[in-house]
Amino acid sequence: MSLFSWLTGSRPAPAGVAREPVATLRKRLLALNRDSAPFHIRNGKPEGVDLVAEWKIVDAQWHETFARAGIKRVFKVLMKLDETLGVVRSTDQEWSVEWSAGVPTLSLAGSAFRGQQWEISYESVHAFREDGSWGEIYSYHFNTGEIKGPLHKAAAEGGWGWKGVAFGKL
Repeated sequence: MSLFSWLTGSRPAPAGVAREPVATLRKRLLALNRDSAPFHIRNGKPEGVDLVAEWKIVDAQWHETFARAGIKRVFKVLMKLDETLGVVRSTDQEWSVEWSAGVPTLSLAGSAFRGQQWEISYESVHAFREDGSWGEIYSYHFNTGEIKGPLHKAAAEGGWGWKGVAFGKL
């Protein structure tokens, strides 16, 4: 793997693993959706791609966690399944988030971002509780690897490579 491949998150298809048809890979990626995950994978037709993985920032179950954490930026992974080359081509988009009375409002970031992004955010807040005791009020840990890791693994298990696209057409 070259340095550029490492920077873009590209990985070759695993040796010795038969490549699944594109429809099977699509089902494999969509099967990563679960209620307990802070992200979901959906059809990417509105964005002109095959699939999109994104934080559940507007999901009622998750928006309080994101709001408490003060997350100001979220991102999504746009994916195209290239059956000819046997790779999932991906690029990331970053969005800014504004919170109004605990409700998220998504808006496109003032500066454009396209390419590959890695981010780890964590916080733990300790304070006096209503009963006067001292302790952890909340904590969170968000890592873009929580989205990208399962995507990469699912593609590899299906015999597909991964190509992170920073420049050029997705």
